[in-house]
This record gives sequence, structure tokens and C-alpha cells, in this order.
Amino acid sequence: MMQILTRNLGWKLASLLIAFALWIVIAREPELATSLSIPIEFKNIPDDLDIGSNVPDRIHVEVRGPSGRLSRDNLSDLAVVLDLTGAHVGERTYTIHPSNTNLPVGVEFYRAVPSQITLRFDRVMTQEVPVVPVYSKTPDGYRVRAYQLKPARVRIRGPEERVKAIASVGTDPVDLTGVVSQKEFRTAVNLGDAQVRLEIPIIVTLKVTLEKTVQKVLN
Repeated sequence: MMQILTRNLGWKLASLLIAFALWIVIAREPELATSLSIPIEFKNIPDDLDIGSNVPDRIHVEVRGPSGRLSRDNLSDLAVVLDLTGAHVGERTYTIHPSNTNLPVGVEFYRAVPSQITLRFDRVMTQEVPVVPVYSKTPDGYRVRAYQLKPARVRIRGPEERVKAIASVGTDPVDLTGVVSQKEFRTAVNLGDAQVRLEIPIIVTLKVTLEKTVQKVLN
């Protein structure tokens, strides 16, 4: 029994001394507080619901702990995670708790600003709407005589209230400078609402035909 206890005694004592030294270093680290901006993440989002309200991209949290624990690398994966289980149509307020953050060991949650987030949930809706060309410039002395869009209609998806408010969507502004007859453009669709999305991401083809405007001759 004595042989087992005394075997590699030097290494065992060295390990104990190193562990004790590390404990002394950690224990003597000053307690600090820091404020940082971290992303918001969601889990368990119901398939039939969408978030209809504007959601802040990030939230400010204040945390405290030993200075060595508050390094940028140690806090790089920090996020506020909200569990949306049980969400229903209407508004629901979520309070930010320590349990909402994936804090590393040794770091304590102090507060969040804002301390609560109110989300408005709406049913998911899909709707087909026409695409309307948007022009940024046209050549002097010319006007658009005709245009063709392919596809002429797109399907949009999002919160019901927001989707119903969209009667049509426009293209990105197209510059017709230098066009004197006909030209084809490829352009994106601008939905005008960050909460609404295209059911299938798509680029539309716009063929524009210009004609000279008639100048009236003054007598």
C-alpha cells in the first residue's frame, strides 16, 4: 500500500503544486464587468407561423466574471437564444434570463438591454403578385413604348398581414441611359418589406422598347 502511495511521488507533488498555483492565479483575478452586443437566435419556431414584427439583430448584455474569463475569444460564441415553443398568433413578450444565454463557465449574467423582447406572430401566407418595372433614368427625347417581363408574376411568402399589404413588387431601378431602341436587362425583385420573402429566389428578365417622343413645333 505504501509503495502505491509513494510511486511517482515527485510527479504527484509537482501536479499538486501546479494546481495550487493555478488556483491562486484564478482566485486573485479581479472581478470585472463588460457590456457586449450579441446576436439573437430562435429555436422551436412553429412551421405555420412567421414573426411579423421587426426583430432587433442584436441585444446588449452585461456580464461579470474574472478578467481572464471575459476575453474576446471566450465570449465569441455568446448569443441570446429564445425558445418559441407554444407561440401563437398575436403578441408575446419574452424576458431575457440567464438561461437564455450560453454563458461560459465562470461568467455570470448581470442584465440585458432591452430586458424584454415583444414579438408579434402571424400565420404564414403565400400569394402571387405582378412584377412592375422600375426605371432610374430614360434617355432625353425617348419614352418607354413597351416592355416584357419574364416571369411577369412571382410568389411571395411571409406573415399574413404583411403579405396582404403587397399588391405588386418592383424590379431594382433599371438605367436606360444609352438605349435608343430595345434592350434586355436581368434584374432582381425588390419586395419592399424585410419580413416578406420570395418563395423561390429568382432573377427576372426585362426587355424594354423605347421610342422617340413627338416634339411639338411652336408657331
